[in-house]
Amino acid sequence: MAENTASAKADKKTGSSEQSSESSFDMDELRELMQLVTEQGFTEFEFENENIRVRLSKAASYAPAPNVPAAVSPQPHTGVPAQTAAPAQAVDTDEGLHKITSPIVGTFYRSPGPDKDPYVKEGSKVTPETVVCIVEAMKLMNEIQAETSGEIVKVYVKDGEPVEFGQPLFGIKQ
Repeated sequence: MAENTASAKADKKTGSSEQSSESSFDMDELRELMQLVTEQGFTEFEFENENIRVRLSKAASYAPAPNVPAAVSPQPHTGVPAQTAAPAQAVDTDEGLHKITSPIVGTFYRSPGPDKDPYVKEGSKVTPETVVCIVEAMKLMNEIQAETSGEIVKVYVKDGEPVEFGQPLFGIKQ
């Protein structure tokens, strides 16, 4: 924000060249000033002398889109009852799987080193003490354990990807 903010104040002692005997800007001067501020990428600009103070600010406005119901076009009646499509239900292919989730925000690693084999892969059998991956956070390598017995059937994250707290890492069939 600091690089996009400009402030200018005329110093009475040095006599700025921008001071004038007029007490205000005219609209053309204001438009030119706004264009200059926009071209320079400033989000805020302030000018002040003994006669006038001008402050321009571009506040980012994020207005939510209004909820407008979709218009339904009338369909001509053909004498045949209209067929309604059954609502598509999302099939959870992960239903019944125990999910190992990330306990922290960090970077996911499947192996102890770049040239090492992954701790586990799909089809691997695990016990509660089995280390399944590492999540690096602030240069600390945190070993994540399975915490349950079963078979790894799904790996949700690719090696080296950032992960969020609570994000599923593995799916285990118990």
